[in-house]
Amino acid sequence: MTGSVRILGIDPGSQVTGFGLIDVDGTRYSYLTSGCIRTPSGDFAGRLKEIYHRVGELTVKHQPQEVAIESVFMSKNAATALKLGQARAAAMCATFALDLPIFEYAPRQIKQSVVGTGKAEKVQVEHMVRVLLKLKGPLQSDAADALAVALCHASIRDSAIHRAAAQVHA
Repeated sequence: MTGSVRILGIDPGSQVTGFGLIDVDGTRYSYLTSGCIRTPSGDFAGRLKEIYHRVGELTVKHQPQEVAIESVFMSKNAATALKLGQARAAAMCATFALDLPIFEYAPRQIKQSVVGTGKAEKVQVEHMVRVLLKLKGPLQSDAADALAVALCHASIRDSAIHRAAAQVHA
C-alpha cells in the first residue's frame, strides 16, 4: 500500500446517522472517532439539514480521503426507503466540498467483510468492530455500523491494491 488513508464510514438514517473514522495503513486499522448524529424531531427538511451540516463539519475537522457509505436496502415500506435515501444523499452531499471519492456497500457485503457472513446479527458486527479496532468501553450501535462500513471499505480497498500490485509484478 502507498501509505495511510483516512476513511469516513457512514451508516445513514433520517433519525440517527452513525459515523466512524479510521486510519488504514496496509492491514493495520486505527480508530479515530465515532458517534451518532441524532436529528431533532420535527420537519424532515430540518433533519436532512442537520445531517448535511454535521457530516460537513466532520469532513472539515478530520479530513478523510475516502468515504464509505451503506447503500439503501429494499424496505417493505416505500416511505421509509425514500427517507433513508434522502438521508444518504444529505450525508453524501456534505462531502462534495472536499471532492472525496465515495464508495457504497450493501448491508450483506459489509457483514460478510467484517464478520464473515452476510447474515450476521448486529451484536456480531459490533463485536468484530471492537476486535478489529481494539476498542474497549461502550460503542453506540449506529456508530459500530458506520465503523463496519469503513472497515469493509478498507478490506476491499486493500484487496484491490494487492491484486493490482500482483498484476503489475506478474
